[in-house]
Amino acid sequence: MAKSTYDYTIGIEEEYMIVDPTTGELTSASASLIEDGKKRLGNLISTEMMQCQVEIGTPVCHSLQEAHLQLIHIRKEVSDLANSRGLAIIAAGTHPFSKWDQQNITSHERYHGIELENQILARQLIICGMHMHIGIEDQELRVDLMNQLRYFCPHLLALSTSSPMWEGHDTGLKSYRCVIFERFPRSGIPPSLRSWNDYQEYLDVAISTKSMDEPTKIRWDIRLSPRYPTLEFRICDVCTRVEDAIAICGLKVALVAKLLKLRKNNMQWREYRKELIQENKWRAVRYGLTGKLIDFGKKKEINAKKLIFELLTFVDDVVDDLGIRDEVSHIHQILTEGTSAERQLRVFKEEKSAKAVVDMLIKDTLLGIE
Repeated sequence: MAKSTYDYTIGIEEEYMIVDPTTGELTSASASLIEDGKKRLGNLISTEMMQCQVEIGTPVCHSLQEAHLQLIHIRKEVSDLANSRGLAIIAAGTHPFSKWDQQNITSHERYHGIELENQILARQLIICGMHMHIGIEDQELRVDLMNQLRYFCPHLLALSTSSPMWEGHDTGLKSYRCVIFERFPRSGIPPSLRSWNDYQEYLDVAISTKSMDEPTKIRWDIRLSPRYPTLEFRICDVCTRVEDAIAICGLKVALVAKLLKLRKNNMQWREYRKELIQENKWRAVRYGLTGKLIDFGKKKEINAKKLIFELLTFVDDVVDDLGIRDEVSHIHQILTEGTSAERQLRVFKEEKSAKAVVDMLIKDTLLGIE
């Protein structure tokens, strides 16, 4: 890795589904898998809301390359654990056909509390995302960056879409995961915050009025992590291919670096209304890379791929300083070959089989791993 002029810590979290490779169906096997997984991975593996899912998280990493190696290692370990039980894992925002009402909630006080609070919404939470933490110690800087980075969330989502199907149907959307998750309170694009104190005042009112009992119940697409001094990107579907995941995470790092570079020159990215950013998010949910996003500066619709290409040009002057040009350049391959959502739909159309989609997901989840 080239010597970086920026000093970031990085952490990546992914959620996987456990499936029976013979039938393709989701399988409630997380308890057994995690029991052995703790012996291999320690606290890098944990339960999720549903027994058919597991969550993993890399250690705190000091370069994108380190995070890449960790992600490869952890995916392989979890896959091996599943394989030893005659099962497999898939990295996809939704399962192509298994029924939500046939899945079991993990027996844990926190999860039962979420079910009690959100009822049927919680029981439908068979979705998987990718979260990324970027360490930023300064609280006010974290708020400022979050305000600016909201604009780019739809672009990142469009690159990551992996949830076009639900219960055997082509939903017509590229990220049905987002639709499910936005049913929850305190989700979606966050509001613009005036300061760290403004954020604390919001927390105080929300908690004192019993709107929520603790800050992790804020589920914004990008948020101020309630546990760590990090900015947490939560917008993305989990990427089926690990190379796609690392490329998108590299773009997030580059965006942070670019905004800090602008800041040093007394400039910043213009902040846009939440309502406008939400319009772009809907377009990313609906069309992914195959539609148009809005360039709010020009007040025009632009082909999503073209707009993301312009985004790559925007960060081009920082990727070499960060030593991540190769990783970020993989975005061009995503733009050319399409996202997991597009590949899933192609298989579904050609094979006329949702099970064939699961077969593809099993294979692609391990692409670059084995």
